[in-house]
Amino acid sequence: MSEATTGSTVPRRQLGRYLRELRTNARLTVQVAAKALEWSEAKMWRIETGQTSLRSHDVETMCRVYGAPEELKIALMGLAKETKGKGWWHAYGDVIPESFDLFIGLEEAAGSLEEYSPELIPGLFQTPDYARAIIRNNPDLQEEEIDRRVQLRIQRQALVSRVTEPTTLRAALNEAVVRRVVGGAAVMAAQLDRLAELNERPNVSIRIVPFSLGAHKGLDCGPFILMRFATAGEKQNHEPPTVYVQGFTGALYLDKPREIDRYAAGFTAIWGAALSQEDSSALFRRAAREMIEP
Repeated sequence: MSEATTGSTVPRRQLGRYLRELRTNARLTVQVAAKALEWSEAKMWRIETGQTSLRSHDVETMCRVYGAPEELKIALMGLAKETKGKGWWHAYGDVIPESFDLFIGLEEAAGSLEEYSPELIPGLFQTPDYARAIIRNNPDLQEEEIDRRVQLRIQRQALVSRVTEPTTLRAALNEAVVRRVVGGAAVMAAQLDRLAELNERPNVSIRIVPFSLGAHKGLDCGPFILMRFATAGEKQNHEPPTVYVQGFTGALYLDKPREIDRYAAGFTAIWGAALSQEDSSALFRRAAREMIEP
C-alpha cells in the first residue's frame, strides 16, 4: 500500500493547506520552493494536496524555508506525526497546541455542512451574546480570553453570508435547544429571532426535531457535523467528506467511507423526521415572543 493511501486523510489535508498558505505568504512559487528544498515539483504537489504523509523533520525544513513562526512550526510538526495514523483523534494539549484549531480550517474549506445539535445552537448561528454566555460557562477563562473567543466565533460566520460561494448549511436542532434559556430571556429571544432570519437565506435551512416525535435517530448518533468539500464550479468532491464530533477532552475526525455513509444516513433520518423549515421558523418566532412577553 502506498504512503498516499495510508493513514487518515484529515491531518494530511490540513497540513497541506497550511504549508501551501505558508509558501504563498512567503511569495514563493512551487518551482522556487521545490528548488530550495531539493524536491521535485510533483512531490510539492502531493504534499500540498494532502496526498502523502510527512516526517516532522521535513515539515521543520519547510517551515524554515518559508519563515514560519516558531509556534506554528511546532504545531505543524505535531500534525505531521498524525499523518501516518490509521485513525485520528485530536486531543488538545497533546502534540498539537490547543490554539491551533484544525476544525476552523476544515469548516472554511467545506462546500456544505450538515449538523445535528441536541443541546446548543451551532456556533455559525450564534449571536454574540449567546456565544458569550456559552463561552463564559468555562470558569477557567479570563474576560480577555472570553472576548477573543467570541470574536473568533463571530468571524467564522462570514462563510454563511459571503458573496462568493457561501457555504450551504443544513442544521437539525433538538427542541431542547429552543426551550433552554441561555444568557437570560432577552438574549435567548434575540437568538431565536436570529435563527428565523437565517432560515430566510437561500443557503441555510434549520429544522427542529420536536419533543412530540419521541425517540428518533439523533438519540443514536449524538451531535455531529458532516462536512463535504467541492471544487468551485464542479459538483464532484475533490476531497473525502469528513465527520467532526466534538468531545469533552478532544475532537474526533472520521473520514472512512463506511463512517461517512452511516452518519449521512443518520442525518437523512433526522432531517426527514424534523419539522419543515417554515414550521421551524414559526416555532422560533413564537418561542421568542413567549420569552419576553409577561
